[in-house]
Amino acid sequence: MKKKTVKILKIILPLMLGVFLIWFSYSKFSPEQLAEIKNHFKNANYRFLLLSLVFGFLSHLSRAYRWNFMLEPMGYKPKLMNNTMAVFTAYLFNLAIPRSGEVSRALVINKYDNVPFDKAFGTIVAERVADVLILGLLVLLALSMQFDALKDFLLDLIPLQKLIVGILILGALGITGILFVYKTSFSISIKIRNLVSGLKDGLLSILKMKKVWPFILHTIFIWVMYIAMFYICIYALEETSSFSFSTVIAAFVVGSFAIAFTNGGFGSYPFFIAEILLLFGISATVGTAFGWIVWISQFVMILIFGGLSLLLLPVYNRNK
Repeated sequence: MKKKTVKILKIILPLMLGVFLIWFSYSKFSPEQLAEIKNHFKNANYRFLLLSLVFGFLSHLSRAYRWNFMLEPMGYKPKLMNNTMAVFTAYLFNLAIPRSGEVSRALVINKYDNVPFDKAFGTIVAERVADVLILGLLVLLALSMQFDALKDFLLDLIPLQKLIVGILILGALGITGILFVYKTSFSISIKIRNLVSGLKDGLLSILKMKKVWPFILHTIFIWVMYIAMFYICIYALEETSSFSFSTVIAAFVVGSFAIAFTNGGFGSYPFFIAEILLLFGISATVGTAFGWIVWISQFVMILIFGGLSLLLLPVYNRNK
């Protein structure tokens, strides 16, 4: 019963946060401003959004292809089609339950290509480590270009004192968790240690790869496509078409973190995009419309290809 309650809360709480941010955003607008936002949607050039979806699809295809670079050293080579559908399925599940996509992706490849779950999940974690490194570099790039604006934005969201307290609490919880797992003999501790062992194999696969440079190049390509997917959207609205590259990078970084707050960025993505663009002189109505246009285009892509992947996976592997 407790597990079921936790699962329900994992779905409901992020959704409630998203709904609250939507209400909070739109409660500040007058009827005239709401009409202005509606006009931005009506007058947007959706051809640029279609092009952004092409960039997004290429990034996901590259991610699926890159995955085998880490699985091969362990003796596994799933079909590229299965990898691709597993990736889209993962993004689809993230729309429902935050961070559930990594688990579903490993389960898909376990079911259809017999890759052990713990090893598959370990490679996904290793992927995330590589992606976090790239995102970290983009954060540094954004800070170097727009330090004052981003500093004010972050400190308005999370005061420095609360940030320090939060880091200390997380550190204490982390140390407590490690001691519990490795210094006790409870059954759950043993299960976690066994899982960590399998995860370690997946993580270490990144060091055993024969194709290190292709992995690096695909990682760079994935993030270039992410940026291109966001960048091309600025031309959908006349008011955002003159954004500088530094503004694009700053907004892209903020949007990347916003996705983690709710289910796939529902509510939080447009909210934070509008907030960061305010610092660059973009009105709240334009920023809100732009944030929603970008988010909806990505949502539709994941909904279509993720849904198709769920339907086609059993069909594609029927004669296995």
